[in-house]
Amino acid sequence: MAVAIVTGSAGLIGSEASRFFHDKGYSVVGIDNNFRQEFFGAEASTEPMRRLLETSLTRYKHYSADIRDEAAIGKIFAEYGSDIEVVIHTAAQPSHDWAAGKPFMDFTVNAIGTLTMLEATRQHCQNAVFIFTSTNKVYGDTPNELPLVELETRWEIADDHQYKNGIDESMSIDHSKHSLFGVSKASADLLVQEYGRYFGMKTGIFRGGCLTGGGHAGTQLHGFLSYLMKCCITGKEYNIFGYKGKQVRDNIHSFDLVNCFYNYVKAPRCGEVYNMGGSRFSNCSMAEAITLCERVAGKKMNVIYHEANRIGDHIWYISDVSKFERHYPDWNLTWDLERIAADIFEQTVRKGSV
Repeated sequence: MAVAIVTGSAGLIGSEASRFFHDKGYSVVGIDNNFRQEFFGAEASTEPMRRLLETSLTRYKHYSADIRDEAAIGKIFAEYGSDIEVVIHTAAQPSHDWAAGKPFMDFTVNAIGTLTMLEATRQHCQNAVFIFTSTNKVYGDTPNELPLVELETRWEIADDHQYKNGIDESMSIDHSKHSLFGVSKASADLLVQEYGRYFGMKTGIFRGGCLTGGGHAGTQLHGFLSYLMKCCITGKEYNIFGYKGKQVRDNIHSFDLVNCFYNYVKAPRCGEVYNMGGSRFSNCSMAEAITLCERVAGKKMNVIYHEANRIGDHIWYISDVSKFERHYPDWNLTWDLERIAADIFEQTVRKGSV
């Protein structure tokens, strides 16, 4: 039986990947020690999702292991050996604000944890496809140097600019302020590329924009749309930091991202990098997202504005996904912003997390 190993398996992307690849016939080995709760508190715990995966997926086996623990990870890989066909590495410390307070924890989880996973793959199943969820923060604040135009509800890029359809993989990751989180993820990003190019392993790097969906346990420090909707439903204050609330993000639903992984698995490349997000198909400013959540939830939000922006935050970021579309023409985005917001609302209410 083909095995897919998924780290961060009880998180948003990991749980989506676990279900998706299980449905495709894989036995799924989930690795998740609920560090998300340590990062962001009890409201971010992944334990409910872990229990759901264990009860709903017949070929799912969970391991509460630390991805930095070479011995523990090596033992898991040795148990399944050559049956491992796919490794989907989503486990991470995902917040650039949080990283500034605990840089050693951030770097070891994101960079050393990724190295541990790569080495385990190389030693026990070198022919497996290795997928890494990177981040657009590897570009640092370089996107803020783009010629932006202020519109009524958002910032936009100049009509004649090369990145009008979104930022592609040609943008430099050098000479910019990344945040410590961006640095730790960039380190991991380069490691995954190098294991592909140096060792010939089938490694794919996906630099995500805002990854979202109804399965997200959003908090103030991570999970933009999910946390925004939660605040809208409950009446909790939502804080906007700088840029007049017009900063723009593209948003990709976890299903579309994991389906992208699956297309890559079917025809992998060595050390390939892709920008991946909602692109022009699914994007919004903070102000537009607030209006959307208010419409979907049927109530007004309690919003507090702060002039100071978050360090290294992007004013405008939309992913150009055309490179992946050229390489994998069978894939396409299916979840637009309205559908994503409805999914988040319905699952937030259903889970009783309000």
